[in-house]
Amino acid sequence: MWDGVSGGMLIMNILLLLLPALAAWAPLRAGEAAEPPRVVYGADDRRDLYQVADPRLLKLAGSTAALFERSRVQSGGAGQPALLGLRPYGKEFNLCRREPFFEQGTGAFCTGALVAPDVVLTAGHCVRELYDCRQTAFVFGFALAAAGQAADSVPAADVYYCADLIDREELKPGADWALVRLDRPVAGRAPLALSRSEPVAGAPLLVIGHPSGLPAKVAGGANVRDASPSGYFTANLDTYGGNSGSPVFNAETGLITGVLVRGEKDYAFDEAEDCRVSKVCADDGCRGEDVTRSSAVRFPPEGF
Repeated sequence: MWDGVSGGMLIMNILLLLLPALAAWAPLRAGEAAEPPRVVYGADDRRDLYQVADPRLLKLAGSTAALFERSRVQSGGAGQPALLGLRPYGKEFNLCRREPFFEQGTGAFCTGALVAPDVVLTAGHCVRELYDCRQTAFVFGFALAAAGQAADSVPAADVYYCADLIDREELKPGADWALVRLDRPVAGRAPLALSRSEPVAGAPLLVIGHPSGLPAKVAGGANVRDASPSGYFTANLDTYGGNSGSPVFNAETGLITGVLVRGEKDYAFDEAEDCRVSKVCADDGCRGEDVTRSSAVRFPPEGF
């Protein structure tokens, strides 16, 4: 029989069961999937572009794009820059003040790499349908050229939009990738080359992308941990949510060896300070980060 006491007890029990799920839930940005985010392994190797001296790395970074919700990019008029809708990183993620990049702005939800004059390679879960793709702006040059700079605008010519979703795949676990044709060829940036050979355990790696939606970061000091899974491999890359779709390079050859797609949880909660900090794992600890093999990407047989 239902009465006020028993009914209240039942509702309370249901709420207690739902609390873990409610605490873990957060609204997703357009095109973003409920993938496990990423983490730091060993030392934090992420560097802003102004901290990078190697011209080869800067050239690779120049052909890497940030994926923004189209509504968060305000196109400028003639001769005016495009304005990017950024949010304060530290506040957005409830971070402790000691977290790197605390004062920077966040806005991108995924990363992509230019692999043909008008084609970007990203993660399949970043653009699941043509509709998602057309609601996305592909922004080149979202990076800091100097310390303290506000990266809240780019030249309007560096913003591109989706003309077609060429092909995609999203397997869990397995390969996760998408090829997007842009509305026009990208000017002044060279397509990046992909390796078609299989990765081997211990191979040195670096990643370029937008961890937690931040301006572009280069992170090296990583390697392939397990090359045995089908369609992907695991690595100890310092990557976060927002790095999905990031090109992962063989650090020796400079060729794209894969696409960052899944990984360990990003942040841990510091109860003493009531804020969050990056989760840190040993180089050989935690689950590792999943990278779709470049050889698993289905390129059109007739080319682009």
